Amino acid sequence: PVAADHVDNLKLTPDVDKSTLTIEPQGVREGLKVTATAYAGKRAVGTVTGRTGRPLTLHLRDPHLWSPDDPYLYQLKVRVGSDSVGSYFGMRSVAVKNVNGTPRTLLNGKPIFLMATLDQGFWPDGLHTAPTDEALAYDLKVHKQLGFNSVRKHIKVEPDRWFYWADKLGLMVWQDMPAMNAGTSPSTAARAEYERELKQMIDEHISSPSVVMWVTFNEGWGQYDMARIADQAKAWDPTRLVNSMSGINLGADGGTGDIIDEHGYPSPALPPHPDGRRALVSGEYGGLGLAVPGHAWSVQQSYVDVDPSTYTDDYLTKLDEVHALACKGGNGAVYTQISDVEGELNGLLTYDRRVLKPDADRVRAAQRSLIHDASQPVVAGCDGN
Repeated sequence: PVAADHVDNLKLTPDVDKSTLTIEPQGVREGLKVTATAYAGKRAVGTVTGRTGRPLTLHLRDPHLWSPDDPYLYQLKVRVGSDSVGSYFGMRSVAVKNVNGTPRTLLNGKPIFLMATLDQGFWPDGLHTAPTDEALAYDLKVHKQLGFNSVRKHIKVEPDRWFYWADKLGLMVWQDMPAMNAGTSPSTAARAEYERELKQMIDEHISSPSVVMWVTFNEGWGQYDMARIADQAKAWDPTRLVNSMSGINLGADGGTGDIIDEHGYPSPALPPHPDGRRALVSGEYGGLGLAVPGHAWSVQQSYVDVDPSTYTDDYLTKLDEVHALACKGGNGAVYTQISDVEGELNGLLTYDRRVLKPDADRVRAAQRSLIHDASQPVVAGCDGN
């Protein structure tokens, strides 16, 4: 049971430049007194009082910024009448801006290379549903173990708890809108439902600091009005990047959004015709397949079969190609994929999560080095620098 006047949801929007957090209690009638207090640990660091129905602006002195290397989260308490709710927030900004003549992805005003996996979130005992909270967190912890700083949640929206772990562990999330059928032109009703659910997805996860990008279409699946949809997503959430088509080589490019994205297998690739405005990324690459006896499903297949003795070497060879693309203006890459699924053997983990295929220490060292070099204002490790 809850009080008659209670908060259903909180929309939390950080502004790093102004050192403020905008707080919008939702689902409660207008005009009621509301008080919000932010905490760093147990210490109150800011309080604001106002009325429901209008945004509250909470000021923070020298805010501690959220990043993958330092995923700092403030605690938040909001009171409306007798109702009190708790939450958390992270202070961070994301943008695409021109740096030394190249569109770059920025986190907190500084260039950042987004090194991710494709994460489809399938489980052998629950399909779309992880068996436990520990399992839900496990794949994300393996991302950190392997030195990734990002994850592309592919054609699926996870429960809130998954986003909590991404927020807490420090992973930048590219969130896909689940796609409609490939090779079809959606009906008017299907388009309306798609846009309704797109807004629902954005609204539900708009307060998670880990979410840095909305991917509105993938590889042309059910695509329509790409420019309008990307512009609409940006209007609903101007604080994040919009990738209007992951894999423009497999679908039409709407020409809007913040990101231009090419898919390549097994080698990563960048869009061949940059527009000088959107940041270039390799939205999918890799697909190195390795069957582990006793941990493989009979229907699993690979893009490329790899010798077990050279698996880590082959992965790092592709990572060198990612670095080469960073030297050509690349801002991110998405390796396919974090775990095997029922039809694919190209995971870094087996489908049952019992076996991690590569040498974790070598992969982590190489990926940390790549992220460091590719996140410089002038990318390090390229010819001439």
